Amino acid sequence: MSHQAELKPKQNKPSYHHGDLHSTLLNAANVLLKEMGIEGLSLRKLADKVGVSRTAPYHHFKDKNQLLCAIAKQGFVRWHQDAEFIFNQTGLPPKEKYRQFFHNYINYAADNPELYDLMFGRTIWKQNSATNELKNVAYPSFHHQVEMTKKWQAQGLMPRDEDTLRLSQVTWGTMHGRLLIDGIYADRSHIDEMCDCAVNLFTQQITQS
Repeated sequence: MSHQAELKPKQNKPSYHHGDLHSTLLNAANVLLKEMGIEGLSLRKLADKVGVSRTAPYHHFKDKNQLLCAIAKQGFVRWHQDAEFIFNQTGLPPKEKYRQFFHNYINYAADNPELYDLMFGRTIWKQNSATNELKNVAYPSFHHQVEMTKKWQAQGLMPRDEDTLRLSQVTWGTMHGRLLIDGIYADRSHIDEMCDCAVNLFTQQITQS
């Protein structure tokens, strides 16, 4: 090795505490997911994005699947927090809360198509590769939907004579924005009218708040 090579300054890399790096990796992974999609995301590209060694992400995610599950889990947490905020508002009738929930759900899908695909699509669930951490967040999300549907039926907002589970499946299935995301039929200019139409179909006129 030459004397010049020995004196060459080392390139400084950012240093992180263990917990900080985990959060930084997840935030960067969300950016890469938007830029490159599920197929384009890799632990190697994530390391390059953050500016750490190629092995550093493996201390937090053993493989790409675990990384994808962590991103999806984060998406479910944010989605659930948004829903809770809507339903905990005071002074609004049940139908208006449901309308806001429906609009927010579709807009969440439209604004985050790659994340939405990861949360509900084939990559994780069809392969049966969800981690327990993801299952512990994703499954209660649907259970919460069932409980809310039961409450809306009791309030008279939704038909009481329909089976609660089946009604939940039908309403949640309708909310999934595949037509919008895939661009087959609808586009962003149709969102408000589509949402209002669906809300009117699924709800009944009630007078109590």
